[in-house]
Amino acid sequence: MSGSVVLIHLAGAVALLLWATRTVRTGVERAYGDILRRKLRGTLKNPIAAAAAGALLAIAFQSSTAVALLVGSFVGSGIVGSASGLIAVLGADLGSAFVVKLLSFDLSLLVPITIFFGTAIFMATERAAWRQFGRILVGIGLLLLSLQLIGSASEPLRHSDLLPIIINYLSGDVVTAFLIAAVMTWLFHSSVAFILLVVALATRGIIPAELGVVLALGANLGGGLIAALLSRTMPAPSRVVPLGNLIVRGVGAVIALIVLSIFNPPLSYLGDTAPLQIIHAHIAFNIALVILAMPIAGLVTSMLESMTSSAQSASALEDREASALDPDALNTPSRALANVTRAVVGVCETVEVMLKNIMELYEEPSREGMEELASLDDRVDRKHAAIKLYLARIPAEQMDEQDVQRTHELLDACVKLEQVGDIITRNMLVHVRKKLERGLTFTPEGWRELTNLHASVLNNARLAFNVVISRDPATAQALVREKDRMRDLERETSQRHFERLRTGTKKSLETSSLHLDTIRDLKQINSLLASMAYPVLEEHGLLRGSRLAQAAE
Repeated sequence: MSGSVVLIHLAGAVALLLWATRTVRTGVERAYGDILRRKLRGTLKNPIAAAAAGALLAIAFQSSTAVALLVGSFVGSGIVGSASGLIAVLGADLGSAFVVKLLSFDLSLLVPITIFFGTAIFMATERAAWRQFGRILVGIGLLLLSLQLIGSASEPLRHSDLLPIIINYLSGDVVTAFLIAAVMTWLFHSSVAFILLVVALATRGIIPAELGVVLALGANLGGGLIAALLSRTMPAPSRVVPLGNLIVRGVGAVIALIVLSIFNPPLSYLGDTAPLQIIHAHIAFNIALVILAMPIAGLVTSMLESMTSSAQSASALEDREASALDPDALNTPSRALANVTRAVVGVCETVEVMLKNIMELYEEPSREGMEELASLDDRVDRKHAAIKLYLARIPAEQMDEQDVQRTHELLDACVKLEQVGDIITRNMLVHVRKKLERGLTFTPEGWRELTNLHASVLNNARLAFNVVISRDPATAQALVREKDRMRDLERETSQRHFERLRTGTKKSLETSSLHLDTIRDLKQINSLLASMAYPVLEEHGLLRGSRLAQAAE
């Protein structure tokens, strides 16, 4: 078998491993996520209990990264202290090490059993909890199958002429091996997956135990890096725990690497085989981190809290300096209004991202995505407030009639954009949470109708943004015509939904309120966007009276 074919097989097996891990995590999150969160909140007060709870949660989620982000959000909201949160996350790292140990056993018989029963349960019921349990079983089966495939795919590598040269080089350059492992773990977005790959290669005699331990230490650094990078958009208090985890794991891994290089301790006491030595070294390292970090967790988090608060202040200063709302231009209305136009473009871009993301959350709800969307709405509110104050500071006596009209247009557009953001976060985001908590799914027909409606609204949003900037009357007319078409599309969508209700479609009954509320919200958003065209049409004499007035004529 050629080298390229071997790599293709190995890449497919690793991809299946990553997908299976995600499937298990998604099933646990949807079925038992809220219960696990409530349990976690109550146990984080005691350091030992916090470490144990973090370990159990990592085993359930198949991911210490998910636990780090979850605990970070708890710390950010003030539910638990940052020191206890850090200990819980280090416990989660230990839990993920135990996952590696569990999956190292010969569980091949469970592959057909878990896939069969998981599929049967998923397809035989509409109850959300049971369907997620079936998803978890299928994910476990695929995870175990992927480990078998990795072993089979790596078997030909034992006879490779090039691989021994690479292994020998990395064995002699532990720093490079350490860094490669950290980068690969970050690319995998899973330390469990990378270490399982290393163990599988060690089982085939491809990687020696000494190099495997170095790679496991690098994976610990990479694992800490994943959560730290994923938390970069979270509020400063919520980033303390992921950053603290990265510092403790990273410093611990570097110290362990130095000790390993200088003293070269024998690994035989960790197990009789290379795979066992790698796994047990990984577990021992994380146990040591939990024990050693307990006395210093408060010091580490206090230092990070000071750093993140300073960085947040510096970031706020940079944002103010980079703002388009230049106060030096206030005495020249034309320049000031051009600055406001640039700022409104930024608001338009943020609202467009919110419109895109909300439908993705409908399809694949996630706590992280919902928090990110809420933060975007906060950004819109801040920008709106800044624009409003800036416009109020332009000297009225220096503005002509055209400047005054443009001021009203920009302020009106900004108000409507803020209202669109509020509808997305205060209405549609509530629907997403309800869908997630209740495990609801739309019918294929209903979901297709909603996505078509959303696509029309998103297209109209882009037209509205162009009207605000270009003030083009043809674009404004097209936007108003789209409003009429949208009204017809909304009516047809609602009628088809009621027809499905009459036929007694179960999913339609379960999601009826979500479906109709989403239609109403999208229609309201579209109306707000279309109204941005009215000032331009009125200026060009293209805006007629109301439909009622036309009928009276």
